[in-house]
Amino acid sequence: MLQGNKGEWSEIYTLLKLLGDKKLFSGDKDLNKIENLFYPIIKILRDESEKNLEYQIDGDFVIINNDEEITRFSIEQFQQNAIVLLKSIKSSNETFRVPEIERFLELISCHSLKAKSSKKTDIRIVIHDSRLDRREELGFSIKSHLGGDSTLLNAGRSTNFIYSIENFTQPNSIANQINSIDSKSKIKDRLALIEMYGGLLRFHDLENQVFKNNLILIDSALPFILAEIVKMFFITKLNSLKDIVENIAQTNPMQFDMQFKHRFYEYKVKRFLMDVALGMMPSKVWDGVYDATGGYLVIKEDGEILCYHLYNRNQFEDYLFNNTRLETASSTRHEFGKIYQENSGMFLKLNLQIRFI
Repeated sequence: MLQGNKGEWSEIYTLLKLLGDKKLFSGDKDLNKIENLFYPIIKILRDESEKNLEYQIDGDFVIINNDEEITRFSIEQFQQNAIVLLKSIKSSNETFRVPEIERFLELISCHSLKAKSSKKTDIRIVIHDSRLDRREELGFSIKSHLGGDSTLLNAGRSTNFIYSIENFTQPNSIANQINSIDSKSKIKDRLALIEMYGGLLRFHDLENQVFKNNLILIDSALPFILAEIVKMFFITKLNSLKDIVENIAQTNPMQFDMQFKHRFYEYKVKRFLMDVALGMMPSKVWDGVYDATGGYLVIKEDGEILCYHLYNRNQFEDYLFNNTRLETASSTRHEFGKIYQENSGMFLKLNLQIRFI
């Protein structure tokens, strides 16, 4: 009996829905389907319980090869079960079962909600690339809007940015007073008090040197730019990444030559988002090799599935840029948000976490 949360069931829904649709539609930056841009699906590959499963589309049927036997089911059966599952996902909370489709999942050899996968690839699909007139096997990461907003970059101590506090000559009792603030918006409130006492935050370093080097590998200016983004999130009411970047572009803290209206900040942040989406993890050395070799599959609230593909890089980048926001993670768990003294200087850490809107 399969039981899971909305996110876990979304992987099964993706399998059923795509086999029922027989094609993969691309989306624009605003999560709208591009009707004339799609990829015919040849088959979907799934590794489960030491078996390599192939769901191959053959006209109005799906032929399933599970290493032991070959079975055949109609496309309509996948469509109907996808509808039932979607309804259950949307109406359920926490973890749940879907008894209505359990027999069908058993028949098509789905014995677990999440197929075995590595890194950021949730599903592998063989499509027909009409431009090259050949088959391509692509790995996709699944992001579902059927449950809570999913994260793009998870918080951790590795995503802490360290700032020196300049012009802050207050006694330790004031620093302790600031650190003791425990309101709902305690980090923002602490920073407001630091500013009231004349303190200025200057980017000093990242807590994790692997993450710092990963950022420099993508773009040497990224550590400073992201530090400015994080700081602006915590000292203003802005949380949309797009809005924050546009605001920073106006102040231009990097002093880029803006006379020709180059979008330096937007371009560099988009490259960062793309690399995070397709493989870069803060605490692991990034070699630039994408794990999710196809892109993202986004399940909309109405159950429609859209593809953001490396073939359409600009649309993929625009989607990430327009649909992400910063969020305050647990300051206790990730150890940030308090003034501390080191080598006669005063410092404070702020954390980066990025979530989809």
